[in-house]
Amino acid sequence: MLHSSTPSPPPLSNEDYAQELQDFLTELLENTDQEAVASEIQVLQSIYGDDAIRLWHPPSTNGNSSARRKDGTIRYEVIMSLPSPHEDVSLKVLVSLPETYPKSSPPQLQLLSKYIGPFGADSGLFGSILRTYISVNGVEWTPDNVCVFDGLQSVLERCVEWYEDKLSAEKAGELVREDAKESIRPSSSNLYREDEIPGIQDPTPVALPAGVQIFVAEPITDRKSVFIGRACRINHPSEVSSSLLLYTCLDPEFSTKVPLILSHLMSDRRIARAAHPIINAWRCQVDNVLHQDNDDDGETAAGGRIAHLLQILEVNNVLVVVTRYFGGIHLGPDRFKHINQAARNALELGGFLDAADTKRNTGRAKKH
Repeated sequence: MLHSSTPSPPPLSNEDYAQELQDFLTELLENTDQEAVASEIQVLQSIYGDDAIRLWHPPSTNGNSSARRKDGTIRYEVIMSLPSPHEDVSLKVLVSLPETYPKSSPPQLQLLSKYIGPFGADSGLFGSILRTYISVNGVEWTPDNVCVFDGLQSVLERCVEWYEDKLSAEKAGELVREDAKESIRPSSSNLYREDEIPGIQDPTPVALPAGVQIFVAEPITDRKSVFIGRACRINHPSEVSSSLLLYTCLDPEFSTKVPLILSHLMSDRRIARAAHPIINAWRCQVDNVLHQDNDDDGETAAGGRIAHLLQILEVNNVLVVVTRYFGGIHLGPDRFKHINQAARNALELGGFLDAADTKRNTGRAKKH
């Protein structure tokens, strides 16, 4: 015996979704209690685009169930792109508005995207977005105030931070794997950077001066380029003067004449092989004299920008070094933004900004 079944209706087209939303907004505007919700959706359309807002339907219904649940909850989805330089990555968020929103109840946000770029979204990210309006780290909601836009921006910021962490971890893994491959190459290999001299082996490891601790910030990744900031306290200009730095990689006989901190960094081949290994700037006060200098390390004007950062932050007795691995894609002015951010991250990690704040607030430096 043959059984017939009713074929499922085709999914809604973009035009259908647009018309459905417009009809729904018209319905809301006819109800004075829902005017605020309708106006908010229209504002979101103007910000994210007309096609970015759609009434939500469970996947199994093919767009044939009401966007308003029996309990009065309104549900719609918002499609957003991450900000530059990740604008090619999009995500989808479900917005659920209780019947009493915004008068006495906050909305709820839920991440619908299973993947952000190539990375599978994890439970931590899903959970943090669900808690947007009930977490101390989320968005404050007050009765009678619409707040979906603030919540969506908070979601974007969280997703950008999560995505960049994933990119950095992936890039760090690639660097480790590349280093492992290089470590098993024969010593007679003639592979070298174009600015290296053939036949010169890895530099002799150089120890840090006693008591020096280098703080290493998390990598910043953009279009395959990686920026890593480092910072440490210095006590005298002789520790960082770079006039003889070239000899570090050419002849171990001169290693005692080279500033030990920069020499130590350059003796790490993972750093030395970077396109710009030690972009740096430093400031050091001896008695009442302030000494300072910087080095672009081939990245024109980069050292001067870090020096300016140290000046405006009023940070003294510190060396900041940024290592840039070039990914093959020119970043334009963005590279300076990342270099400054990597430097600032290292300063913050080392607690140097705390000392600078104390100095500005009390008129004297914090004692260590």
